[in-house]
Amino acid sequence: MATMTATRPDIRSLSLEELTSDLILAGEKKFRAKQVYEWLWQKGARSFDEMTNLSLALRDKLKEKYTLPVITLDQLQRSSDGTLKSRFRLHDGHLIESVLIPVVADDRYTVCVSSQVGCSLTCSFCATGRMKRLRNLTAAEIYDQVYLVNEQCLETYGKPLTNIVYMGMGEPLLAFREVVGSIDRITSHTGLHMAPRRLTVSTAGIAKMIRKLADEDTKVNLALSLHAADDAKRNEIMPINETNNLETLIESLEYFYEKTKKRIGFEYITFQDFNDGLDDAENLYRICRRVPSMVNIIEYNPIDNAPFRKSSEHRIDDFATYLRDRGIMVTVRRSRGKDIDAACGQLANKG
Repeated sequence: MATMTATRPDIRSLSLEELTSDLILAGEKKFRAKQVYEWLWQKGARSFDEMTNLSLALRDKLKEKYTLPVITLDQLQRSSDGTLKSRFRLHDGHLIESVLIPVVADDRYTVCVSSQVGCSLTCSFCATGRMKRLRNLTAAEIYDQVYLVNEQCLETYGKPLTNIVYMGMGEPLLAFREVVGSIDRITSHTGLHMAPRRLTVSTAGIAKMIRKLADEDTKVNLALSLHAADDAKRNEIMPINETNNLETLIESLEYFYEKTKKRIGFEYITFQDFNDGLDDAENLYRICRRVPSMVNIIEYNPIDNAPFRKSSEHRIDDFATYLRDRGIMVTVRRSRGKDIDAACGQLANKG
């Protein structure tokens, strides 16, 4: 269904079939719809006037019948480590953030995209969780982040994006339809044509939506922001766990793996003397035994007025070693972009 802005629909909320039907009714040839679609999804047109292989009359028709709301760059910050944080302004004035994370040595360039304006989950260690959720992004707004950051990547590093992670502002599975729509456009041959294995959707843990994502057969990767491997601790820092406890979540992850055969990623931020002991590692090991998985241990990035401290290097190393010795695939991720509040958990539209 088309998204309405005033009395005109957003043209990018139409499928190719819907757009084709509309243009034929308006007296245009069928191939014109494919031309328009190419401008929208492959060439990144910011206005109807940019569609220069269309007649002026057709461009005027499009302006009269549709809107083309786009996101615009509001602020760009550069970290000393090469990370770029973009603050984008939406058509209604709301702000969101995206982060380009370059790992030049590995020829890997990842964009972290937002899926909501704000967030409703109130995780106690996350700056975004302190913001009120104002609305979901549209599929086109998510797509725009990827398209524009890809241009930044080409300009800055001479290379295109290699990976997309839905780990920015908001909970992707609570913007489910729009996230899946953006995946379709990003991976489609009529869009950016990126391989689904290059995309990862990260969730704080909504079990029924994990199952729904499995049923969509998007072929993307799934990461669970775990951060505690027992219910008592997870309830304390992630209120979503009170209605989606670990057993329910693990069962949904087992279902996801059964349907997709894709290994689950566990994201695990370590907090000093809270979730970084060997007993915590043992609890995480027991979860990892249930479903093929890998663990990303993430150092905590402080935010204002939060009671947590970053784990010491030796506690992180001991934690990782405990898991590796038991056959678990573990990566310790060092944070990028901390000096511009672009690291994990820090996105909050700060200037």
